Amino acid sequence: MTRIFFATDVHGSEKCWKKFINAGKFYKADISILGGDLTGKAVIPIVNEGNNIYKVNFLEQEFTLKSKEEIDEMVYKIVNSGYYPYIVSREELKELSVNQDKVNKIFEQLMIERLENWLKFADEKLRNSKIKAYVCPGNDDPFIIDELIKKSEVIENAEGKVVEIDSYHEMISTGWTNATPWKTFRECSEEELKKKIEEMIQKVNNLKNCIFNLHAPPYASGLDEAPQLDENLKPIYGGQVLTPVGSKAVKEAIEKYQPLLGLHGHIHEGKGISRIGRTLCVNPGSSYEEGTLLGAVIDLDKGKIARYMLTTG
Repeated sequence: MTRIFFATDVHGSEKCWKKFINAGKFYKADISILGGDLTGKAVIPIVNEGNNIYKVNFLEQEFTLKSKEEIDEMVYKIVNSGYYPYIVSREELKELSVNQDKVNKIFEQLMIERLENWLKFADEKLRNSKIKAYVCPGNDDPFIIDELIKKSEVIENAEGKVVEIDSYHEMISTGWTNATPWKTFRECSEEELKKKIEEMIQKVNNLKNCIFNLHAPPYASGLDEAPQLDENLKPIYGGQVLTPVGSKAVKEAIEKYQPLLGLHGHIHEGKGISRIGRTLCVNPGSSYEEGTLLGAVIDLDKGKIARYMLTTG
């Protein structure tokens, strides 16, 4: 029996990352897999207004901070919600507003520092553990993080590889997705995504027992419904109208090869479990801004799924 813990889309949340690293031991898993989107999405300026007064606009609310304790508490909230706090003077903020290159450099540096700290945490926690840990950068993750992951003692980047999970099961992985409105780092046409998947499939020994760890959920599977957007990329009717946005290439691959298990993410609202033929497809969803790690525990037993459950913690 091999137990997998799977989570995805932590998007820079330090609390979620630490929960992921500790989840293997908590759930008595043999394998921990993070399916994609490790990094955060934005820098949150904490503006020094002088006279020990700081102001920050966070999650559509404005806060005034008047003590070190209040600043520390706000930094803690920002970090665990997946964003990057940056203390800045009013003058520097004005300069940054007209210098996107400098903003990008600050964002990249903060992102690198956090990921380096995360990998050190993982090394310390898992160095003497029998748990195997895999990550697969998602469409929102810049390519620079691949080199950082290589330095880890315990975390393996599964992107583009065929990994032997145990004597009976292999896993293919990619964090690339079909095109999005956001023009992210690792997205491509359905044709290109199909090619990436097929290249891995050709190296699999037993497709019947394979795990397809593909960040994009299969199209119209019930795991890929997201708010429909208008021409300004704003949700229609307050996000109440949903539409399938998953990958047709992923769906086609699953329908054609019928692997044992599909592990997906990308669409945070798409939490659920679906069957495509014999294939069990899972999207645990994501609540990273709340610091809540959504996941799935799946038990594999000699070419079959013995049991599975979604988790929240």
